[in-house]
Amino acid sequence: MSAHVKKAELHCHLEGAVPPALAQAQARKYGVDASGFLCDGAYVWRDFTSFLAAYDAVADLFRTEHDYALLTETYLEELAAAGAVYSELFVSPDHGEAVGLGADGYIAGIGRGIELAKARTGIECRMVVVGLRHRGPERVEWAARYAANCRNPLVTGFNMAGDERMGRLADYARAFDIARAAGLGITVHAGELCGASSVRDALDHIRPSRIGHGVRAIEDPNLVARLAGEGVVLEVCPGSNVALGVFPDFAAHPLRRLHAAGVKVTLNSDDPPFFQTSLQREYAIASEAMGFTEAELDGMTRTAIEAAFVDEATRTALLARL
Repeated sequence: MSAHVKKAELHCHLEGAVPPALAQAQARKYGVDASGFLCDGAYVWRDFTSFLAAYDAVADLFRTEHDYALLTETYLEELAAAGAVYSELFVSPDHGEAVGLGADGYIAGIGRGIELAKARTGIECRMVVVGLRHRGPERVEWAARYAANCRNPLVTGFNMAGDERMGRLADYARAFDIARAAGLGITVHAGELCGASSVRDALDHIRPSRIGHGVRAIEDPNLVARLAGEGVVLEVCPGSNVALGVFPDFAAHPLRRLHAAGVKVTLNSDDPPFFQTSLQREYAIASEAMGFTEAELDGMTRTAIEAAFVDEATRTALLARL
């Protein structure tokens, strides 16, 4: 899938996008033994739980504003080279707090990287603040309040990630109400590790305009019809889904069936180097393994920009670039 096909990404975790070579360099910088999560230039994990542990270990290698600016600029320049005109990065102020940088310094560093990448390549990028589900409802509400009050024009959305198997979604609804009241776009992880019921819970309790993954909705035809009818956009990550064993292979992946049913779908890389993928590869998978035409792929890029958490002037300018 060549770079002439314009692309847009709505679902990528910044700390999950660290190229292994950059992680190795950061480990050397801070004197960290990376052998537990990095081997022969690739990340090492076995299941979702060990993936989260490896993810956190990599995140711990980024500790200053400069570190985060470097990471952000590196990833966005890679995306732009693959033909991407827009990116949304999932960012976690919890990580900034955990490494002693603080949420404000963390966001400032990422913002600097966004500005540098845009100056060099023209790529637009926004930040979606993520609350971590396994930290509990109070901590997710803290993240929502931070997103609502940080007054950073590049912070335009709110999300919840982490282990989908923990807690009831209804217990986190208040966090999303805080973010929504502040005018932030709303998306939430659901329907990845857990089945169709988690997607239904998201629609009922969170009322998002987008859902991260959402692919397990395919288990309930009525739910698929509801997603199509309500126009909720799915941020689909086929490479991640297969790597984590949500589906055994790309032939079994429901992207084609969801698209045929009229559900709005987009292509995303999630945590690309952890899953041996990239946004470029996701478009190639859709084309070569799932049979999507170039016109259909262009349609997914358009869907992503139409669903992006940006002001209307930016959206119009992005659509004009397709």
